[in-house]
Amino acid sequence: MKKRGPLFLLFISVVLLLSGCSSNLLVLDPKGPVARTQSNTIIFSMIVMAVILLVVYILYVFVLTKYRATKANEGYEPPHEEGNKWLELTWTLIPVIIVIVLSVVTVRTTNAVEKVPAGYDNEKPLVIYAASSNWKWHFSYPEEGIETVNYVNIPTHRPVEFRLYAYGPIASFWVPQLGGQKYAMSDMVNTLNLVAESPGSFMGKNSNFSGKGFAHMEFEVLGMSPTDYTKWVDDVKKTAPKLTETEFDKLLNTELVGRKSYSSTHLSFRPAPEGENAGHHHGKANSTDNMDNMNMDDMDMSNMDHSQHE
Repeated sequence: MKKRGPLFLLFISVVLLLSGCSSNLLVLDPKGPVARTQSNTIIFSMIVMAVILLVVYILYVFVLTKYRATKANEGYEPPHEEGNKWLELTWTLIPVIIVIVLSVVTVRTTNAVEKVPAGYDNEKPLVIYAASSNWKWHFSYPEEGIETVNYVNIPTHRPVEFRLYAYGPIASFWVPQLGGQKYAMSDMVNTLNLVAESPGSFMGKNSNFSGKGFAHMEFEVLGMSPTDYTKWVDDVKKTAPKLTETEFDKLLNTELVGRKSYSSTHLSFRPAPEGENAGHHHGKANSTDNMDNMNMDDMDMSNMDHSQHE
């Protein structure tokens, strides 16, 4: 009984831990085709690992039971064996097969989630620019001409193309119930295709530690019917103020803000780093800063050459 006590406590601890985490396993409660594909891959991998563990534990118990030392075989020494080529071939091929199967499934899943989900290929995606800054998210709708901060509304049953970039450190855009995470970085745009197949509120977050305000970078993704989405867009256009460059700079410099809505976007005066604005030359302010930095570098090089000459 004394030996069973620690095992019983360990079992109870694992049960309590899993029960406490069950409400946070949103990746296993998909609400869209991308998340469903990833969830199926995760479950398949877990089943494969469970089967492997089961076989290992069965063999472990079998070996311990059959070949344990007893008084009946005291002093017994097994015969010397040079090896069994079929056994060695078997336990070499099994791991190779497991790795190949998991690799094929993972590659197929990765290729599938990088594209527009099957069944939505012929629909025009809703493009939303999602830019991170310390410590908030800016969502620009160029098609609608509106912008939101720390929340994003999307229509159901329509592909959404999030174009991700950052004003500051690298962040990771993640909506567990709709799809996997992807990085938002400065000076480049990453694309993430998602679809919400049912109305509802889905939690989004920054899954990449990026500093002291990282925990506050949560946002709501609200899946709405196409009719409700259109009404919401019209309401924002009529009631929300326009986003000026001064207001946008103020937002960037303010660490924590609540939800905000605007009837225009920052893309007109601070375009996303893509196309002609890609690299280190996007935005007027950045271009000016770059030119100043280049001039300073030239002056430093001239001074260095002059000092070396002397």
